Amino acid sequence: MRYHQTNQNPYFHPQVHHDMMYRFRQPILFLVLLLSIPFVGSAQKAGPVLNTELRGAWVATVANIDFPSRPGLSSNEIKIEFDSLMDVMKAMNMNAVFVQIRPAGDAFYKSPIVPMSKFLVGRQGARLDDTLFDPLEYMIKAAHDRRMEFHAWLNPYRATFDPDTSALDPSHPLRALPNRRKAEWFFKYGNKWYFNPASPSVRQYLTNVVKDIVLRYDIDGIHFDDYFYPYKEKDFDLDDAINDYNAFASGDHAFTDISDWRRNNVNVLIEGVSKTVKKYKPYVKFGISPFGVWRNKEVDPQRGSNTRAGVTCYDDLYADVLLWLEKGWIDYVAPQIYWSIGFPPADYEILVDWWSKNLYGKQLYIGHAAYKINNSANDKNWANEDEISKQISLNRANANVSGSVFFSVKPLLRNPLGVQDTLMNSLWKHPSLMPPMQSLSKVMPAKATICRVKGTPSTVQLTWNLCELLSADEMPFYFALYRFDGEGVGKFNQPRNLLGFTPFYADKWYFEDHTAVEGEYYTYVVVGFNRANVSSYPSDPVFVKKTKKKAKKKRRFWGYLLG
Repeated sequence: MRYHQTNQNPYFHPQVHHDMMYRFRQPILFLVLLLSIPFVGSAQKAGPVLNTELRGAWVATVANIDFPSRPGLSSNEIKIEFDSLMDVMKAMNMNAVFVQIRPAGDAFYKSPIVPMSKFLVGRQGARLDDTLFDPLEYMIKAAHDRRMEFHAWLNPYRATFDPDTSALDPSHPLRALPNRRKAEWFFKYGNKWYFNPASPSVRQYLTNVVKDIVLRYDIDGIHFDDYFYPYKEKDFDLDDAINDYNAFASGDHAFTDISDWRRNNVNVLIEGVSKTVKKYKPYVKFGISPFGVWRNKEVDPQRGSNTRAGVTCYDDLYADVLLWLEKGWIDYVAPQIYWSIGFPPADYEILVDWWSKNLYGKQLYIGHAAYKINNSANDKNWANEDEISKQISLNRANANVSGSVFFSVKPLLRNPLGVQDTLMNSLWKHPSLMPPMQSLSKVMPAKATICRVKGTPSTVQLTWNLCELLSADEMPFYFALYRFDGEGVGKFNQPRNLLGFTPFYADKWYFEDHTAVEGEYYTYVVVGFNRANVSSYPSDPVFVKKTKKKAKKKRRFWGYLLG
C-alpha cells in the first residue's frame, strides 16, 4: 500500500494523523535506541561451542587382517563386504575410517605407477573382474555417504610382505629397476624388502605416490603408520642389512652420528609429503600414527616419558615425531598406546598425559588396542571389561585429546567383553562432530538462513539457503541440525540437542525431523561446516509448534512470539 503525502488526500484528517504518529513514535524511538547499542554478536570470532570427538578405527588390509575377507573376491563381493563394515561402524557412531590402501609397495586402487595389491586381487598386478571398478573410489564414497571421513592409510617403506620377489608384478620397482638402482632403492631385512629411506629417488617416488592419490581421489586425509626404519628382529642385524655406512660417510651433510642422519632421511620424506599435500589440497589432513613411546625418560630425562619401553620411535625407528609436530609438517598424531592403565613398563595414563603435553598445537587422537581385549598373555588388565571405558574416560578428561582410533575394526566386531555394546549403548551413544582444524580453514563457512518450515502429520520439514555466501571458500561441506525444546536456543554441546546431519556434498539443503511430538514447541538452528570441520555462525533460530497435521512457524514481533 502506498501513502500519498498530500493534504489534498480526501482521506486525510489532522486528528487521525496526530493519533497515528503518537502510536508509532514510541516504537520508532525504541528502535533508534536499540540500533545505537553495539551489537556484541558481530564481534564473534568463532562459531558455537560444540561437542566434538573423532571416533574411528583402522581397517587393515595387509594379510587380509580386516578386509577383504580373502584375496580374489569379485567386485560386487568387495562392495558388499566394505558396505557391511561401514554400516557397523556407522551404527557405532564412528565418524572416521582409516583404510590401508598401500600395505606393501602395492595399491588398493587403480594406479598407473603402483601394482594392484595381491591381498585384493590374489596375484599382485592382476585385474579385478570389473575393470571399470576402482575400489578406493568406491570406499571413499561409501564412507562419505555415511558422513564419515576417509583417511588413506599408507605404509610408505614396506616394499614386500615376504622375500619372494618373483611373485611381484613386473611394474614393481623391485623388479623393474636395473640391479644398480635396486641396490640404492631397497634392502632386505628379515623376511621382507624395504624401500631405503636414505635414497632421494625413493623419497621422490613415495612423494609421487601420495601426490597421485591426493590429486585423483576425494580423500580427507593421508595417514602413515608406525613403520619407518623397520622394527628390530631377533637374529637379524639392521645395520648389516641396510649397509648404509658408506652412504652416510660420503654424503653431503653435517651429521656426525649415523642415527641423526637416518632420522633426517625420514624427516625429509615427511616434510616433502606435507608440502605436496598442502600444495594441491590444503584441506586434506596429513597425520602419523607412531609407536606409543617416543623416547624413555632414562635416555632423555628432559623430554622422554616415564616408561621403560623396549622400542621407541626416536631411537629404534628413527622417527622424530615431535619434530614433525613442532615444524607443522603433520596436522595430527595418533600414537599407538596399546597398553593398559597401570601397565608398569608403559602405562596408558602416563603416555596419554605425555603426548598431550607435546603437541605443539596439533590434534591428538589416541590409538587403542582392540585386539588385546581379553587376549593378552602378559597384561591381566585386558581381561577387565571396563578397561576401554576407563581409557576413553581418561581421554575425555584431558582437554588436549581429540578422539580415539581402534586397531583394528575386526576385534570390535567380535565384541570381546561386550566392547562394541559399550561403545554403541554408552560411550558413543550419541553422534559426535569431528574436531575442527582451524589451521586448515581459510574462512568460516557462510551462515545459513532457514527460509521455509513445513510439516506433515509425522514430521517437521526445514529448508535453508545461504544468503550471505561471498566466495567458494565459504561453501559448507555439510550441515548439522540442532533442536532445542521450547522457545529458545539451548546449549550446542549437549548431545541430545544435536538432531542430525546432512550428507557430505548435500545437493538439497533440507531436513525432516521425524521425532517432533504433536503439541510441543521447538527451536531449530542450522550450522554449516567446511572440509576442515570448522563451523559457521548458527542460523537465526526458528520457533515451531508441531500441530496435528503440520508444523507452524511462530514469528517474533518486538520480543513476542506470534502465531
